[in-house]
Amino acid sequence: MVDVVWKDRKRIIFGLPWTFTKYGLSEDRLFIETGFLNLNENEVRLYRIMDVSLTRKLWQRMFGLGTITCHSSDKSMGTFEIKNIKKPSEVKELISSYVEEERSRKKVSSKEFLVDDDGFDDDGVDET
Repeated sequence: MVDVVWKDRKRIIFGLPWTFTKYGLSEDRLFIETGFLNLNENEVRLYRIMDVSLTRKLWQRMFGLGTITCHSSDKSMGTFEIKNIKKPSEVKELISSYVEEERSRKKVSSKEFLVDDDGFDDDGVDET
């Protein structure tokens, strides 16, 4: 079993968690589960997340919600959103700190993700 350090649900208007989208964060992975009859579970390793940003529309601010956008190098997830969650600023900082910890632990630098679609980085050496 994975130790989850944060979890929440996607919320609808008025901040009510009446959706079937669940989010979870462990020390090394971020989980997104969607669906009711057909479940879809996705996860991304934190060291693959390159950038994290926060957007808060007026109606989200009124109800204490926000949307976090994560840009990752994960092939299946790519750029994804953690939509309409409570305490979004705190969650964004939590994700960022765990991403940095995991990247330090795995000794991963940003250069390792700067490979173009052809599998070559700037020096022309095949990186795949």
